[in-house]
Amino acid sequence: QLGARMVEFAGWTMPLLYASILEEHHATRQHCTVFDTCHMGEFEVVGPGAARYLDRMLTLSVTDLAPGRCRYGYLLRDDGGVLDDLTCYAVAPDRFWLVVNAGTRASDFAWLREHMEPEVELRDRSDGMGKLDVQGPESYRVVRALLGDHMPNLRYFHFCDLQWDGVPIRISRTGYTGEWGYEFYVPAERVVALWERLLGCGARPAGLGARDTLRLEMGYPLYGHELSVERTPVAASRGAFVDLRKAFIGREAVERDLREGCPEYLVGIRWNSRRAARAGDDVYIDGRRVGTVTSGTLAPSLGVGVSMAYVVASFARPGVRVESGHGDRTIQGEIVSLPFWKNGTARAPSPPK
Repeated sequence: QLGARMVEFAGWTMPLLYASILEEHHATRQHCTVFDTCHMGEFEVVGPGAARYLDRMLTLSVTDLAPGRCRYGYLLRDDGGVLDDLTCYAVAPDRFWLVVNAGTRASDFAWLREHMEPEVELRDRSDGMGKLDVQGPESYRVVRALLGDHMPNLRYFHFCDLQWDGVPIRISRTGYTGEWGYEFYVPAERVVALWERLLGCGARPAGLGARDTLRLEMGYPLYGHELSVERTPVAASRGAFVDLRKAFIGREAVERDLREGCPEYLVGIRWNSRRAARAGDDVYIDGRRVGTVTSGTLAPSLGVGVSMAYVVASFARPGVRVESGHGDRTIQGEIVSLPFWKNGTARAPSPPK
């Protein structure tokens, strides 16, 4: 009804854009937008052994995750290949939520069930749950207008449960844009009402296109592009989001890559024009192929093209000059530290004014 351009995504029909990707991108960086993320999966893990079980299944530490906090990490195969990147919510000492990617929801659930332990129950709550992401420096004002005196004071990677319009909802502050924002989990039958109320409070609708340019400016990985079963997470994050103080499936492969190094590492490349090398394009140094692009686009906040790419380890460092393309389509660039966009408000100590 809002005139969105719809596309197929991970088995869902999703809004790519409403007005334009550029408008929605800048609205998120400067004001407030709301994204339909109902395609994401939500698993509930409960029981006396839930924390111990998830500690074995995930690279993140779960047993020391206090109720009301979230933590990001990976679900790995035995050989260290990344099955998914996800966020774990500690609801209670014996109750957790996993928020997973839509395209890996079924395979994640099967893997978790295959390794089930006694005193643990695993439930897929995805079909009954709607999810909306409210993002941008004005998101506090928008959510405050929605919730009034019930507005929570959430720190980064914290969440709470409360009532909205007579139904239980969960609100977190994690985000995928680099800006201050909130995620709303609400019963599916009420998600349209919440969406309409958020628009009435000043949020603008935004689609998958802006979500991708925003996350790429932040250097956030996308499963199927930067993350896959073909590599351990060391290649992408060099050991971040992995807790080696505990045992977990795939740990031996992670330790090997940390000790011996990876053939290639994920890097950010800033190009010298508005053009960017796209996923699948080769990266060259002096005519020698040294890597492959995983994601690339114009960075609207910066006005130049940016890419993420896996590059041969000996060149995977800031300051190295690279190129992509051929002939008059060649573009020049430089490997830079991530994120590309360094002025995000997500970690601000208080809501942006």
